[in-house]
Amino acid sequence: MKHDISSTLFAEAQKLIPGGVNSPVRAFRAVGGEPFFVQRAKGSRLWDVDGNEFIDYVGSWGPLILGHAAAAVVKAVTAAARDGMSFGIPNPHEVRLAGLVCEAFPSMQKVRFVSSGTEAVMSALRLARGFTGRDMILKFEGCYHGHADSMLVKAGSGALTFGQPDSAGVPADLAKLTLTVPFNDRVAVETMIALHRNEIAAVIVEPIPANAGMYFPKPGFLEFLRKTTAAHGIVLIFDEVITGFRVAKGGVQELCGVRPDLTCLGKIIGGGLPVGAFGGQAQIMDQLAPLGPVYQAGTLSGNPLAMAAGVATLETIFSKPEFYKALNQLTTELCEGMASVAEAAGIEISQSQIGSVFCNFFFDGPVTDYASAKRSDTARYGRFFHAMMERGVYLAPSQFEVGFVSAAHTPGDIGETIRAAEQAFKSL
Repeated sequence: MKHDISSTLFAEAQKLIPGGVNSPVRAFRAVGGEPFFVQRAKGSRLWDVDGNEFIDYVGSWGPLILGHAAAAVVKAVTAAARDGMSFGIPNPHEVRLAGLVCEAFPSMQKVRFVSSGTEAVMSALRLARGFTGRDMILKFEGCYHGHADSMLVKAGSGALTFGQPDSAGVPADLAKLTLTVPFNDRVAVETMIALHRNEIAAVIVEPIPANAGMYFPKPGFLEFLRKTTAAHGIVLIFDEVITGFRVAKGGVQELCGVRPDLTCLGKIIGGGLPVGAFGGQAQIMDQLAPLGPVYQAGTLSGNPLAMAAGVATLETIFSKPEFYKALNQLTTELCEGMASVAEAAGIEISQSQIGSVFCNFFFDGPVTDYASAKRSDTARYGRFFHAMMERGVYLAPSQFEVGFVSAAHTPGDIGETIRAAEQAFKSL
């Protein structure tokens, strides 16, 4: 497999762009080697600048649930672009997309669009603080909520300590306003809230964490969060940037029946274009300017191309009653096939899957939180990643990211991937 042109481009990129990439995971540091540069993509496949072809299970990190360059999305974006690419004033597409989002998520009476998941979370946290008049935020280890300062914090030497900055450039005084506890740990949550019940503005959580690999809430944990936050006047925020419209039409909250106060969305609602959104109860959302005192704005918020792409994506999904059933079944076949060939090769893996999202930990499990996820053999995953690349399959270049199956993947793609995995596992 040739990588000459990609290597040349990467060398040039490193002179001009920090690390040669515009988002760290793309540098392949977690798996070793150099990234490839994409020339084009269609359906379930990518072609790099050297002509190599890959079945893609990254899908731009989740937005492309219809696959690359889906006809309906391309048509919608092309039509929108002919009318103008940015206006800075309202356009009809954003009203249509808002209606589709609020219809799918009953917890969202009103929604505001932004340009990224990070911006959505940042804005939701400010809104929660403005609504409650409190300053502290409680988050969970292993849950990633974008790179805003308040969220780049992890626990210190114990579950109940104040957070410490997880990145240079995050002021220690700001980090002290972010509390961190282990996911699935009710006692830690109760203890932290008891200590700071009148100071915590919001509890924010990925209802199914999917940024440290993927693991699941224990039965009743999300219901516990809902009851506990409500009892103390704390805003409950679900970060469904990954899971929204991915695991079900109404995200995790449709599956579990828990309605948060605020929800953050992204990825799929932009059909592959930059987008984010946050929404929730009208009494909270109406605290936003111009109605209320909480300021939030964005030049490209509600961008007509992104809105049109999102409308086309959601309308395509909603037009097919069996959409999620078919997609989930295809993903199950992939996971079962990979588990079977791993076992045959004597390789221990712990799988997690919900809907069309999957993860294979190189660890015998179970994985229930960030601490257990970190026990995975990342070096072995790196070797597996490259073995799959050599066989024409592109997986996430990090053990702690997830894979995505799209509606463009076929049974033939799944079979080819399982055969590649069989050879790759044997090579380990």
